[in-house]
Amino acid sequence: MYGWIWRHLPGPFAVRLVLALALAVGVVALLMFVVFPWAEPLLPFNNVTTQ
Repeated sequence: MYGWIWRHLPGPFAVRLVLALALAVGVVALLMFVVFPWAEPLLPFNNVTTQ
């Protein structure tokens, strides 16, 4: 999968590297700000207590 993405990015190595990093940062941001907050109420980890 990563090879397919790398082959389809345009430009020379430096441009591909910057685009791949931007793509990775975008995926992480999407997960942190959209997917994880949406899924948090559905997870069974809300009532954790320590003694």
